[in-house]
This record gives sequence, C-alpha cells and structure tokens, in this order.
Amino acid sequence: MFRKILWIAFTCELSNIGAFAQDTEMFLMNLSSGTSVNPESASMPMIMESLGSWNAMLMGQAFLVEIQQSGPRGGDKLYSPNLFMASVEHSLGKTGAFEAQVMLSLEPATITDRRYPLLFQTGETAFGKPIVDGQHPHNFVMALGFYYARNLSKSTTLELYFAPVGDPALGPVAYPHRASALELPQATLSHHWQDSTHISDEVITAGIAYKKVKVEASGFYGSEPGENRWTTAAGPINSWSTRLWWFPTEQWAAQVSVGRLTHPEALEPGDQVRSTASIEYTKQIQSGSWSSSLIWGRKHETATKRNTNSYLVESVYPIRRGNFITGRAELVDKDDLFHDDPETEQRLDAAYGSTFRIGAYTIGYTRDLGVFWNVETGIGANLELYSLPGSLKPYYGDRPVGGNIFLRLRLKPGA
Repeated sequence: MFRKILWIAFTCELSNIGAFAQDTEMFLMNLSSGTSVNPESASMPMIMESLGSWNAMLMGQAFLVEIQQSGPRGGDKLYSPNLFMASVEHSLGKTGAFEAQVMLSLEPATITDRRYPLLFQTGETAFGKPIVDGQHPHNFVMALGFYYARNLSKSTTLELYFAPVGDPALGPVAYPHRASALELPQATLSHHWQDSTHISDEVITAGIAYKKVKVEASGFYGSEPGENRWTTAAGPINSWSTRLWWFPTEQWAAQVSVGRLTHPEALEPGDQVRSTASIEYTKQIQSGSWSSSLIWGRKHETATKRNTNSYLVESVYPIRRGNFITGRAELVDKDDLFHDDPETEQRLDAAYGSTFRIGAYTIGYTRDLGVFWNVETGIGANLELYSLPGSLKPYYGDRPVGGNIFLRLRLKPGA
C-alpha cells in the first residue's frame, strides 16, 4: 500500500497519461527481479524522479560484513555484498508502458578471491575448482532488461520482457531482492535449488496477468555465469521455464514454477530440472513492514537421476520503528560438499551415501542509525547454527557455527 500511495503521488501531475497507462506503469513498478513479484504491500525503498515525460527510479544497498565461522572448514573474511538498480519508464499510448532497467554490483571487487566463506554452501566455481563452503560474488552486470506491458482489458495485462542479462520465470523473488531477506547479508544455502537463475543470459519472457493470477513462460541460456564476474556471457536459448503466480490480496504473493536448465554447472555433467513453490507475506504494521517467506525447491540431475530438496522459512519483523529481528531456517539436501576432494567424496559415498541433509538456523538483529543524504544506515549482527549428520562431524566439527557483524547502507527517499 505504501508503494501504491507513493506512486500515485508521484504521477498525479502527469496529466498526459491515461488511466490504463497508469495501470501498466504500476504493473511494471511492482516487478522485482526480472518479472518476479514481492507482495504489493512490501515497501521497497526507492528514489523516484520525473525526467520530462519519463519516470526514473533508483535503488541501492550495500553491506560491509565481517564473518567468522568455526570448525575445520570454517573461515573468516571482511567483504561487501551490494547492488544498485536504475530504471526509466514511459507510457506508450493509452494502454501501454515501457521500462528499461539496469542492475549493477561491485561484488567482483568487494568480494576478493571470488568467494566469501559460508559453511555448507556450494555451487559454481572459483579458479577452476568447485566452490564448497563458500558463496560466489554476483556479476558486475546483474541485470539489463527491457519491459513492455499493455492492458488488453480492465482485468488483463500482457507482459513482455527481454534481457541480455536477467531473471527468467523460475522460482521466488531472488534473495537479494526478497522483502523477507532485506536484513540478511549472506546468501541462502538453498540458493542453487530455488533462485540462482536470477542472473541468466538471453532471457525472453511472455506473460498474461488476469485479475489475481499471472502465467509466464521463459526461454534462456541455462549455464551459470562464468568466473570473470566483470563480463557478461552469451549463448543459445537452450533452457525453458514456466511460472504461475497467485495474488489473493495485496499482502500475499504465491508461485509455483518449473524449468529445465541445460548444463548449468560448468564442472558437472548433464542438465537440471528445477521445481519450486513459495508463499510470501508482507503486512504494514505500526512499527514498519513485517515480511515472511516459505519456499521449497527441488533439483533433479539428469546425469545421476538424483533428486534433492530444499526448504526455507525466513522473516523480518520490526519490533519497533528502526529495530528489526530477522530469522531464517533451512533444510537442504547437499550432494556436492566434497566435490573439491574426490577421494573423500568417494569414501563417504561408499560408506554413507552421496547426500547429506544440512540444517541452517539464523537469528539476527538490525538497528537503524538514521538517514543521511538519502542513505539509510544501520548496524546489525546474526548468528547461524547448523545441524548435520554424524558422518560429517569429523570434517566440520561437532557444532559448527557462524557469525556476521555488519553495517548496512540503503538508498531511501528523503523525508
């Protein structure tokens, strides 16, 4: 509701835009990463300006994080996850609107050695080897996309999206953009089960929204980004996905999706079929915005015929204005924890099987310090505890734990 009020106030003087055009501009504004959608009631901070007949929006956030982790495979590091997004919108006739969006990240420079430590995290490569117990940085160009929306009737909207780099119709809103994850700087362990396609190449999406339902389909290049995070990749459109959204009220957003990715991991054979389902909820309360998500993701590997699952629940709750309690709990079936050590992997596979269920439980707190020059600053910390099978304790320790202390900076409209 906050965003709707702000947008109406922002566009009330643009008398040359018809009611249908305003509807399509609102439709485009509510999109998050690619064509994914947080609940309409989620108040995502953004700075908005009028550039003649164009409407411009700017978003940005950065964390400066010190992470410490225990156990034989734990690590510590000072690093900075960050992203910056700019977009411009313009009406097209009385029933349509166009938007161009670019999203950038300085993580290739602010996360050194191509990774930061994160126990039990897996996916992609660094220096030609699989990343295990670490999270890769995002690309400098996280997104470059072009949108078109057209009202076919009062209840029906056509959606078209093309992105040399973008997010296909697969999975929930990716964790860097998800309302329930805004105060958690570290990645989810289930990232490569649920939302890792949020940086894909050669994305084409078409969708139809009718009242409270939206159906989408995408084609895209299925390989994960390369190790050189300063460049963009390109390839044939060899993968597909489809997604169904349901928005029962402005506080709720639910989706189910499935996609087939052609050879997504550089060092692993075969393709993947990913299935996801999620429910997101945001409610504006007196102390701020309370957002929660419940997410499931499954990965089927065509080479091994193996199915692995992930489950996530997370929430951010404002206990009073400027003070946030955050929580995240995950269960993830990991079958690649020793891809960097084939001898150990073979030994454990023979003795215990190839898949291990890992639990990760995070609790945190953030305190806003104030807004200076449209930058909302805050400090916070979170603690991450893990559960693991006994067969992994010789390698990770009996009770591995991680902790993060961070400074958060986020662009926010002036008072």
